[in-house]
Amino acid sequence: MTQGLRRSLGVFDAVVIGLGSMVGAGIFVALGPAAGAAGSGLLPALGLAAIVAYCNAMASAWLAARYPASGGTYVYGRERLGPFWGYLAGWAFVVGKTASCAAMALTVGAYVWPGQAHAVAVAAVVALTAVNYGGVQKSALLTRVIVALVLAVLAAVVVASLTSAEADFERLALGGDATASGVLQAAGLLFFAFAGYARIATLGEEVRDPARTIPRAIPLALGIALAVYATVAVCVLAVLGPQALAASPAPLTDAARAADAAWLVPVVTVGAAVAALGSLLSLILGVSRTTLAMARDGHLPGALAAVHPRFQVPHRAELAVGAVVAVVAATADVRGAIGFSSFGVLVYYGIANASSWALGGRARRLLAALGLAGCGALAFALPLVSVLAGVGVLAAGTVAYAVTRGRSAHPPE
Repeated sequence: MTQGLRRSLGVFDAVVIGLGSMVGAGIFVALGPAAGAAGSGLLPALGLAAIVAYCNAMASAWLAARYPASGGTYVYGRERLGPFWGYLAGWAFVVGKTASCAAMALTVGAYVWPGQAHAVAVAAVVALTAVNYGGVQKSALLTRVIVALVLAVLAAVVVASLTSAEADFERLALGGDATASGVLQAAGLLFFAFAGYARIATLGEEVRDPARTIPRAIPLALGIALAVYATVAVCVLAVLGPQALAASPAPLTDAARAADAAWLVPVVTVGAAVAALGSLLSLILGVSRTTLAMARDGHLPGALAAVHPRFQVPHRAELAVGAVVAVVAATADVRGAIGFSSFGVLVYYGIANASSWALGGRARRLLAALGLAGCGALAFALPLVSVLAGVGVLAAGTVAYAVTRGRSAHPPE
């Protein structure tokens, strides 16, 4: 008999875990590359990413309420579209989010000790894997602290920017440098920072009263994250302008300097490191739960489906995910990881929207169609190297499915 996970998370904890993934390192690292692609079209790109994210969030909320089990879209795709589509969603999520984990770990290293970024990244992965091993409730408690600290740092940057003589809101105007393709690519890169609400769905087996909790928590977390991102983006643009923002490797630090608030620079540095740790904590949590679900179905080694008898967490899956992320963090490049992760996550949400369409209902199908089209447009607007790498990984996953399908606990009907 398969041992279940403990249902210990309420609405507040679920929202905080989602925020820990979204209001994290993305706001510290994604604005610069996005401004480089969109120029003065950064704010429209943010709005476009938010619209696609909202469609995906609602699809995930409806599906999670119907199927409150670990695995997220891996489960939804399997149940609504068939085993292959569920598997492909799980494969895209695990691979894409492993790249996200490495990117977050490297962000910690870049801020804390730039000369030893890879070593610090590996240490961060090991430490947070140990925290997750102790139980999801401890992870939620630590995430509360991290989210509070990050929001305080972002609020300080916003206040400093708004009260600065350098703030010029004419810099927010749309200029001739903004193109449709640039805005699409920037939206795809910014989507990397929005995708954390999936963590709430992948923890469906550990949420109390999931039919009510998940549909409330996902839109709440997304709405708060959008408000924070929009406010910070407006303030940083007003102080730096799109060209300086695009050239900045650390936009919030440069905004603090430009606003004549040099005392904020070390605060922002600490905030960025803490934010990346918060994202990494939630990412490891989500990837391990999808790994658990795929192992239960025979698509990954069955040993990864074990649940710790005391802590009631998928301890082997967590250790395996931590080990893989540590290896990637020791060797990967953070910018490449963001584009690759975005492609995998957009494929994952494309399957979520298709699964939501299969639920029926006019409103659901309208949002599902919009979300599916948005995911496709943003995925293929990403840098070519990210698209090619993503397609290659999906092809490899398809081959792996052909090998493992005979062991699946859910063969095609």
